[in-house]
Amino acid sequence: MRICDLTPDELARRLLKTGVRWRAGPFVTRLHSEPRDFSDLFHRLYGAHRLVEADSSEVTDFHIALRRGRGVRRWWRPQIFFDLDGPTELAPFPLDHALPLFEWGFNYGIARRSNQYLMLHSAVVARGERAVILPGLPGSGKSTLCAALVARGWRLFSDEFALVRPETGLLHPLPRPIALKNDSIDIIRAFHPEAVIGPVFPKTRKGNVAHMQPPAASVYAEAETARPTWVITPRFQPQAPAELDPVPLDHGFMRLAAHSFNYELMGARGFATVARLTRSCRFFELTYGDLAEAVALLDDHTAQHEEAPP
Repeated sequence: MRICDLTPDELARRLLKTGVRWRAGPFVTRLHSEPRDFSDLFHRLYGAHRLVEADSSEVTDFHIALRRGRGVRRWWRPQIFFDLDGPTELAPFPLDHALPLFEWGFNYGIARRSNQYLMLHSAVVARGERAVILPGLPGSGKSTLCAALVARGWRLFSDEFALVRPETGLLHPLPRPIALKNDSIDIIRAFHPEAVIGPVFPKTRKGNVAHMQPPAASVYAEAETARPTWVITPRFQPQAPAELDPVPLDHGFMRLAAHSFNYELMGARGFATVARLTRSCRFFELTYGDLAEAVALLDDHTAQHEEAPP
C-alpha cells in the first residue's frame, strides 16, 4: 500500500493521531504531524512511497514529529518544531514552512544516525546498474543537474546523499523530493514542464526553496542498488560550454573524503571504502552554462563508456 492510496483526509488523520510508518530507501520512519498544509504536501510529494503497516516486523529507524509551538507562539507568529525521538537542536521554522523543516530535519537525522553507510553529500542518478555520483558545494548546480537528468530518464537515487555500503561498495537509493533553490526552480519548470513541483517557500536560510516530486518508477525501485561508476563534480558557470575534464585519482580520493559526512568517524573502514570507490570510478569535473548541453554531454559520455575501470 502506498501513501497515495490514502485519501488526503485519512492521511491527515493518521499523521495527527497514530502517526504513519513509511519507507524511503533503506529507512523506515514513523511520522507524526499537526499542520494540515504539511499533510497535503506530503501526500502530493511522497505519494509513491510505501506504507509500512503496524503489524510489520520492519524496524523503525526514525521517529519524527512536527509539532506546533505552544503558548503565545501558537497564535502570534506561529512556529513549527522538529522532533527526532524528542526535541532536537534544530531551530523552529514559521508554521507555513513545515515541509522544508521536515526535509532538512530528515537529512539531519540520516546524517547523524546512518553510519552503517559511508555517506557523501552528493546527488546520485543511475541507469541500469551503473550510477553517477554528483558531489558539489552549494551553488554548484548539483540539484539542478540531478533534476534535469531525472527528467531525461535517469533513475533518482538522491539529490542529497550517496549511501555506500562498505561491505559491497554498492550505492543504495534514497529517492525523495529534489530540493530546488532560487533560480533553479524556474529553470527546471522550463526544462521539464511536466514536473510536479510544490510551492515556493521564500526567505529560508538557503533562499527560496521548492521541492520536485520524485518519479514513481524511482521510488518503486528503491531496493535496487547500483554500482558507482563515475564521480562527476558539477560547476555551473554562466555562458560556459559544457566540458568534461578528467580528474586525477588522488584528487578524486580527496574529493570523496572531503564530501563525506562520516569519513573520519568511520576510521579505517571509511578509508577502505573511499579507496574502493576511487579504484572503481572514473572522475571528472563538469563545467556548464547550459543545462540541456550538460545533460546531452553526460548522456553521450556515459553511453560511450559502458564499464568502470577494473
